[in-house]
Amino acid sequence: MGRYLITMTNTDDRTGITPVHVVGGGLAGSEAAWALARAGVPAVLHEMRPVRGTDAHKTDGLAELVCSNSFRSDDHTANAVGVLHEELRRCGSVVLAAADAHQVPAGSALAVDRDGFSQAVEAALVEHPLITIERGEVAGLPPAEWDSVIIATGPLTSPALAEAVRARTGTDSLAFFDAIAPIVHFESIDMEIAWFQSRYDKPGPGGTGADYINCPMDQPQYEAFIQALLDGDKMDFHEWETTTPYFEGCMPIEVMASRGLDTLRYGPMKPVGLTDPRTGKRPHAVVQLRHDNALGTLFNIVGFQTKLRYGEQTRVFRMIPGLQGAEFARLGGLHRNTFINSPLLLDAGLRLKVEPRLRFAGQITGVEGYVESAAIGLLAGTFAAAERLGQTPNHPPRTTALGALLHHITGGANAETFQPMNVNFGLFPPPDEAEFITVNGKRRKLKGLDRKKIQAVRALNDLDIWLGRGTPVAAE
Repeated sequence: MGRYLITMTNTDDRTGITPVHVVGGGLAGSEAAWALARAGVPAVLHEMRPVRGTDAHKTDGLAELVCSNSFRSDDHTANAVGVLHEELRRCGSVVLAAADAHQVPAGSALAVDRDGFSQAVEAALVEHPLITIERGEVAGLPPAEWDSVIIATGPLTSPALAEAVRARTGTDSLAFFDAIAPIVHFESIDMEIAWFQSRYDKPGPGGTGADYINCPMDQPQYEAFIQALLDGDKMDFHEWETTTPYFEGCMPIEVMASRGLDTLRYGPMKPVGLTDPRTGKRPHAVVQLRHDNALGTLFNIVGFQTKLRYGEQTRVFRMIPGLQGAEFARLGGLHRNTFINSPLLLDAGLRLKVEPRLRFAGQITGVEGYVESAAIGLLAGTFAAAERLGQTPNHPPRTTALGALLHHITGGANAETFQPMNVNFGLFPPPDEAEFITVNGKRRKLKGLDRKKIQAVRALNDLDIWLGRGTPVAAE
């Protein structure tokens, strides 16, 4: 708990400001509480664990990573995720600060030691004098006397709160399945077969260019593995789960395999940029493993989210060359994620249209990914703080990654077909420059990498203006 106690509903004696309540201690809720406190507004952060657990969390730590430990690309020059990383850093994000402090080698990606990361976020919140942490479930809608609330309960929102939101909005929540990849003990990997290498030997943050463990497959091994995935015994669905769609960015490995023999060779098992040192050639397919902790004792199997039963996972994944003796620290799993139809239900400030005292943040809004969730948490906290201080919330420009995500979930997306979305340049407005540019006296269409680089530079320039390093950008 924070160093000072704040009553649940009363004005804070130190600041004279009534606290904002944040429900949910994941990445979005943690970021929202941090944004409030940095703005001088007291925050009460409510986390139901360990009083009530979830199907996916293993600890009671704030900002626990329940799926991959990767924050994906850290390239802010030509990758939308990397741009969002950099924007969050410039905004003083507690999530990115903890990620940077606890990164592990992962090629061009930013991956973290999940325990160290969670502990760092929690320590920062606990030590801040304007943040109070309350452990216990908020069952149902927050009480009416909480006049400003951020609901950041994530995809594993408790049934009581989910039902209360559904009843209040008069619409059904949308849902999809999310799957968890297995984690392997390093000492059980056969490094006589596997080897360390990043694709194209590309180093990343905290990396050397040889950051992934690679397990090679020839064509017969690959085809036998695909068949085993298809034939493996899988978890049963409840009747109400049978029509729930998967999120394309976190597809179970066996579902991908069912789409065609070579689907995985063009997905998580693609061998491009890799050379087997034993043969000097590129394998037919490759299974990669990535650091899961700073000690390098645990590695997760990249892209291997699964709904195979535990016994089948052990049998099938030990077919992978180099993993024939694998010992698993955690097997894969499957859980049902819930999100609201944000384009229909939320206004531009992330407030519930039918009850504006309630803001939503994180994955429950329909953004997908760790940094995307943190980003919406930061915005929700920033908007709530401005409102509490009697100011007009200033929205980030749509040309920024923050603004593009915000616009997508609050009206840019089609409410009738709304699905979870990662940040990508397709959400950004086209470059301000003319569609055709002059190169050596000729005109050509601006596209591909050139387009991404221009959008990345523009995003960070416009973010700096929004942060007050130039002419402020008016709210939309």
